[in-house]
Amino acid sequence: MPVLLAIGTSKGLFLATSDDRGGWQVGGAQFPMNAIYSVALDTRRPTPRLLAGFASSHWGPTFATSDDLGRSWREPQQPPIAFPADTGASLQAVWQIAPAGADEPEVVYAGTQPSALFRSDDGGVHYELIRPLWDHPHRPEWGEGFGGQAIHTVLPHPDDPGRVLVAMSAGGVYRTEDAGVSWQASNTGIRAPFLPDELPEFGQCVHKVARDPVAPDRLYAQNHHGVYRSDDDGRNWTSIAAGLPSDFGFAMVAHPRRSGTIWNFPLEADISRFPPDRRCRVYRSGDAGSSWEALSQGLPAGDFYPAVLRDAMCADDADPAGVYFGTRSGTVYGSRDEGESWSLIAAHLPDVLCVRAAEV
Repeated sequence: MPVLLAIGTSKGLFLATSDDRGGWQVGGAQFPMNAIYSVALDTRRPTPRLLAGFASSHWGPTFATSDDLGRSWREPQQPPIAFPADTGASLQAVWQIAPAGADEPEVVYAGTQPSALFRSDDGGVHYELIRPLWDHPHRPEWGEGFGGQAIHTVLPHPDDPGRVLVAMSAGGVYRTEDAGVSWQASNTGIRAPFLPDELPEFGQCVHKVARDPVAPDRLYAQNHHGVYRSDDDGRNWTSIAAGLPSDFGFAMVAHPRRSGTIWNFPLEADISRFPPDRRCRVYRSGDAGSSWEALSQGLPAGDFYPAVLRDAMCADDADPAGVYFGTRSGTVYGSRDEGESWSLIAAHLPDVLCVRAAEV
């Protein structure tokens, strides 16, 4: 089947298509001069739906959907994601769009800046604020990461619609088991080296969390210094950083079907956001983080400086799985063999903020 790769950048959305994931056709910029912070490809419906959250420095943030693979878009007259007036808050950006499980085909979640979670029951067209998380007593103490205060990870549990996990910078991981009525901080074992207490209840700057596709209570997290695994749906975390050249980075991607296979793009440190040894390498684990291997065939061999952001790396749902990442220098690379080899898909794009791919 053809694969669609959506590339969100700081100056527009680019859609790339391929029949074999070897040669790619990359279209021009859609929503030019808008920062595309989030994209989702909802393949639960007979016709896949594209969802995009974008922001203009002039017009502000908004949200759009497409049911024809990006040939046309629907942008509601009224803001589809808006804070109630009594919150005193306004939407700055949509950082994450997450379709729920197959049992809820019309449910879509959106994580925003400022840190809040919204839910749609009509396929991502209109949203309501999940108020109990917004009203959580911890919220006044949530910090702000370098990129802003935002919920950037939303992981509905595939087997239980009442369970959802979110992560934010800088607040940490929170979970609900009752469809959002109550929320618990779930950061036991995750360090916050920038705080006086390195193991607080909350306040960690979690960068990304991915869910295992076969054992959904297993989670993988890239933290601000720290790489972790949880085997109990986020209640407790243990380090899996051994074998990586650095424990700093942003991206964490799980295989769409194979348990224990994950990909990561390490950076040297928070004060040195270059790849370790200035080499472009993706790291893969096939045993849930117990060991790691560097993958670089087809990637640049010389000095390499760009970073990969938290949502600028993804896997598709093909077999074998394709893996993709975009850089802050506007290059996009892809692998059609789960990272064994790589090829250049696009170059000279604006700063890549997010990528998403799926068979269509």
